Amino acid sequence: MAIKRKISEVGANYDVIVAGGGLAGLTAANVLGKSGKKVLLAEQHFKLGGLATVFRRKHHIFDVSLHGFPVGMIKTFRRYWSREIADQVIQVKRICFDNPQFSLETDFTESDFTRILIEKFGQPEEKVRGFYKELEEMNYYDRNDETNGQLFERYFPGRNDVVRLLMEPITYANGSTLDEPAITYGIVFSNFMSKGVYTFAGGTDAMLDMMEAQLLENNVDIVTSAKVEKIGVERDRVKSALVGGRSIACNSFISNGNLLSTICDWVGEDYFSRNFIDKVHEVRINNSSCQVYLGIKPGQHIDNIGDLLFTSEYPVFEPSKIVSPDVTSRTFSIYYPELRPETPDYTIVASMNADYRNWAGMPDEEYRKAKQKMVAGTITALEKYLPGVSEKLDWVEAATPRTFQRYTLHRGGASFGTKFEGLEVSMELPKQIGGLFHSGSVGIIMSGWLGAANYGVITARNVEKFLLDNNL
Repeated sequence: MAIKRKISEVGANYDVIVAGGGLAGLTAANVLGKSGKKVLLAEQHFKLGGLATVFRRKHHIFDVSLHGFPVGMIKTFRRYWSREIADQVIQVKRICFDNPQFSLETDFTESDFTRILIEKFGQPEEKVRGFYKELEEMNYYDRNDETNGQLFERYFPGRNDVVRLLMEPITYANGSTLDEPAITYGIVFSNFMSKGVYTFAGGTDAMLDMMEAQLLENNVDIVTSAKVEKIGVERDRVKSALVGGRSIACNSFISNGNLLSTICDWVGEDYFSRNFIDKVHEVRINNSSCQVYLGIKPGQHIDNIGDLLFTSEYPVFEPSKIVSPDVTSRTFSIYYPELRPETPDYTIVASMNADYRNWAGMPDEEYRKAKQKMVAGTITALEKYLPGVSEKLDWVEAATPRTFQRYTLHRGGASFGTKFEGLEVSMELPKQIGGLFHSGSVGIIMSGWLGAANYGVITARNVEKFLLDNNL
């Protein structure tokens, strides 16, 4: 079994260096380690997880992005991690919506959504079935230019309320808008709207502890607080990486970092073809997030108002308003004591999609006041569902796109990677430079826990093929 090391203690050469300990990087490292490759996993933060992580304040553990993921995560965990990890996945039972157009509760399954669309929204059953069938048949390679907005107008013309029900959770999950290609919606929706939404019993910290143990068992060397500074390239091949001040030889390199930073900063544009760099310059960074973390005093109780609560005060569904600094829409993730029975605690995480540009240039005092306003508005909004909750809080903290940029180093503090065009650029990297790969939240489709982990698997298999084909 390997051990966690300091950068001064790691080896001088590896089959592959994985830069970034998000779910894609962790999964890729585990797959490669299990197959016998010599792997170094280097994470710039002092702990693993990327955006799928936790932090502690007083007696509270706050999950940054736990709720929730599709049922497919069970299969991914079982095949590429362990049965023990897969067995910790449990279903989230209560997902609630409350906005000026409708209020309802669902278990987020296809059967329940079908019932709601027919009974509550008056949609013909054949139309609903046809909508689901078309989404299930979508795949990335179809190259369908239809947008989300056009797809919804074809099936549910003039029904913004139906669009809100179907689209709003996906917008929160990966930053999709009505102008994105319909494929970006169809694949993610089909994943979620099959057998419901799931979470990890014991919390993100339990998952990461189990993953770290698995990585070490598979002889992956792990080093934290080790920032990648440069990727060394010779004759169109990856040869080394400068990590934490040390040059380490490698036959291949997987970046689980920001796609644009990987290309432009870690390698340098001069190493790529002009046509490829032109594509790179067209890649748009996706949205970021704001979050407000609320901890309940020990001994205090709050009612069960659902596990996920999608709330909005805006009269209609409008994606641009979801990222507005004048917050009108929030998702509340409520963590009840049952999630971590050994440390009973109530915590609440309010998530708001955000645009980095609205926060980046604020002077310090204005920034502080904006965060205070966001916190106050969040608590006021929560009081509607939990009257008196403000008196039960003993910890309040806020994060903005600037916070996420500081901790993840993602350009623009992007929580969801890049827009759709980023996936093609990510997948084309090894054609430009032998042994250079990327994995993570790109192209919207590969956002979220399941997409990131599965992209890690895909990338790991491509690395294995590259090493075999080149006798490395």
